[in-house]
Amino acid sequence: MEVTNGDGRLEGKVAWVTGSSRGIGRVIATHLAYLGAKVAVHGTSLTSTRAFNEADSLEAVARTIAQAHNKEVLPVWGDLTEPAPVKQIVAKIRQEFGRIDILVNCAGGDIGAQGTMGKNGGKPVVNDAVFVNLEDVRTILDRNIMTCILCCREVVPEMITRKAGCIVNIGSISGLGGHPEEAIYASAKAAVHEYTRCLASQLRPYNVHANAIAPGLIITPRILAQKRPNGATEITEGTLVRPGLPIEVARTVEFLVTEDSSFITGQVLRVDGGFQMWPA
Repeated sequence: MEVTNGDGRLEGKVAWVTGSSRGIGRVIATHLAYLGAKVAVHGTSLTSTRAFNEADSLEAVARTIAQAHNKEVLPVWGDLTEPAPVKQIVAKIRQEFGRIDILVNCAGGDIGAQGTMGKNGGKPVVNDAVFVNLEDVRTILDRNIMTCILCCREVVPEMITRKAGCIVNIGSISGLGGHPEEAIYASAKAAVHEYTRCLASQLRPYNVHANAIAPGLIITPRILAQKRPNGATEITEGTLVRPGLPIEVARTVEFLVTEDSSFITGQVLRVDGGFQMWPA
C-alpha cells in the first residue's frame, strides 16, 4: 500500500474521533492521520464496522489507516452513553499516546433502539415529535448528546490544565430547523450545538477551542442503505446542488483543529452546499 501524507501540520498531535469505525467518522480519522496526527479510532464494538460492510473489524480499520499514512492508530471500543466505558477508553488512549489534543465527537445518528442493523439503517419506525417510541427517544438522545457530554467531561479537564486543545462536535442541519420527521434527532443535534456554545464560552480563558459542524446530507454506506426518494443520493458534477462527501466534512474538521481557525470558537458551521441559508 502506498503511504501518503499531508503537510504535517498535525505532527505530534493526538486525536480521538468517536464513532470512527465507519462513515464520516472513519474519513475524519483517516484525514487527521494523513495530516500527521496519532489517532484513536472508536466503535461501539470491535465489529461495529460490519454494520454496512465497511470493514471486518475496528482493528482492520486502524491497520488500514496506519499503513496508508505511516502513523500510530489505536483502536478503542465501548458504549459512550455510559460513563464507565468512556473513562476506560480515555485511560487507554492516555496510556498509549500520553494525552488527547483533539477530540472529535462524531458518534451519533438518527438510530433508534433497534440499532444500526435494523430496518432502514436503524431509523425509528415512527419518527415524529409525538408518536415516536419512548425507547427510541432515549436511545437517540443518549447516542447524540450524552456521548458528546460524557466524552468532553473526560477529555476537557486535561486541555484546561495544558491551556491547549480543540473540540469539534458533529451536529447536523437537522438541528437548525423544524422537521415533521426526525424530531428527536433534530432536538438532540440542536442540543449538541448549544452545548458546544456553552462549552466554548467556559473554555475561552484556557485557550481551548470548541466548535460544531452541521453537515447536510453526506453520502455514506448507511445513507445508501436507507430509502432516499427522488435520487437524493446522486452526485451531480459541477454543482453544489448535491449531497456532500465525507472528505468535505473532514476538511472542515481540519480547518477547526489547526491554526487556520486560531480565533474561532463557539461556532456552528454548516457543511451542506448552501442547502440552508438562514442564520444558525
